[in-house]
Amino acid sequence: QVQLVESGGGLVQAGGSLRLSCAASGRTFSTYKMAWFRQVPGKEQEFVAAISRSGGRTKSQDSVKDRFTISRDNVRNTVYLQMNSLKPEDTAVYYCAADASPLVLLRTKRSEYEYWGQGTQVTVSS
Repeated sequence: QVQLVESGGGLVQAGGSLRLSCAASGRTFSTYKMAWFRQVPGKEQEFVAAISRSGGRTKSQDSVKDRFTISRDNVRNTVYLQMNSLKPEDTAVYYCAADASPLVLLRTKRSEYEYWGQGTQVTVSS
């Protein structure tokens, strides 16, 4: 099992930047594919970005592809989401998630991730 704790959320003006962090417990962090999802009240959680176990491959939602970057540090057991050029529509609770499956594929469905953090609020003002 792995426990995930997000941090780094907050209030930022449109056009600004934030870096989210997700710290994982345990010594097997490098065996998990990791992802970020986000959720607006009243809407389903949506996929934001995912990263492979080594960090060599990433996948992002089209709406954030040129603005957000997912990365990981397997020594620090942490996954990051660097968010630049933030827009009001990026306002959401952001969650990190871990996928323990042996598949190489970077998955995008909420149901495919076994472990979740508690979320961190990101608010972008216009």
